[in-house]
Amino acid sequence: MSLPPSDLRPLALGEIVDRSATFWRQHFRSLLALSLGFNLLTYILSKVLQLTLRDSPLLLNPQASGDLGELGLATLQLLVTLGGVLLGSLWLYYFNTLVVARYVVPRQLGDAVRLGECLRRAFQRIGAFTGAYLLSLGWGIGALLLLCVPGGALAVLGGVLVARPDDTSLRLAGLLVLGIGFILIGLGMLGALLWYLLRFALLGPVIALEDASAWKSFRRSGALLSGRVEPGFIGRMPVRAMILVTVVSVILIAVSLLCGLPALILQLVYRDPSNPMLSLAPQALLVPAELLQVVGQAVFNPLGLVVYATLYLDMRVRREGLDLERRLDALA
Repeated sequence: MSLPPSDLRPLALGEIVDRSATFWRQHFRSLLALSLGFNLLTYILSKVLQLTLRDSPLLLNPQASGDLGELGLATLQLLVTLGGVLLGSLWLYYFNTLVVARYVVPRQLGDAVRLGECLRRAFQRIGAFTGAYLLSLGWGIGALLLLCVPGGALAVLGGVLVARPDDTSLRLAGLLVLGIGFILIGLGMLGALLWYLLRFALLGPVIALEDASAWKSFRRSGALLSGRVEPGFIGRMPVRAMILVTVVSVILIAVSLLCGLPALILQLVYRDPSNPMLSLAPQALLVPAELLQVVGQAVFNPLGLVVYATLYLDMRVRREGLDLERRLDALA
């Protein structure tokens, strides 16, 4: 959907979602082509993690004591693989956001853009993007530690109280404090994840469409999502972004669960009775079922990326008068 200069204006939240959905339907094939490869790469990473978990001694024989050195090495290998897969998958997601934004925003402004140009621009900005991504990880880890401090302190206190065998009342109180601590840690992790998604929702569009360094792009993405753009509670940018992220997340999670049902059913059918954590599903059946989920995600994931690109365009209109600039260009 290309917008004439007269239709480029500040949008309400419902209009952002409506225009994004309309653009996604009209450019379905192009968006699928821009996203399918990234989803396949993410699937490969997740498959590496799945195979690592399946072959891990921690799951093959969790009750065996074994050598402490071997168990420690297996645990370290598992944690390294898990961390690498998570960081790699997140990098691919934001890089896909960059590629899609390079296609969406010019097309909404009425400019011609080719798919090859989007990929070429993305790889030209890969250095700045990776630097900004690493900066975002640093901020995310800081937010995670900060939000988990209260729960961690309570968990440590509860552990100290539980370790006292001479007082039953203190042990019961310690169990209660320990449970509260773990609940707060879980809430802190959820809050840190939500903050991260909100804070860096526009990082991809900024890097795709503006020629700035990693640090300036990092600060720019935060500045666009700060402050207030309208009166009232909904007028605060963090609130507006939170609503959009929630709507997009609900849609994508529902699609992922629906498309992932065949693979989940296979894993349950071939589950090892002696070890419920281990599935013996043959890869000849499991891989096609998982690829069905990958295709479903590649079809619907661009909808969320279009929403973020449209939000970026809306912020440029509201805060920098991009609509006025385009109208003057059209008159000239």
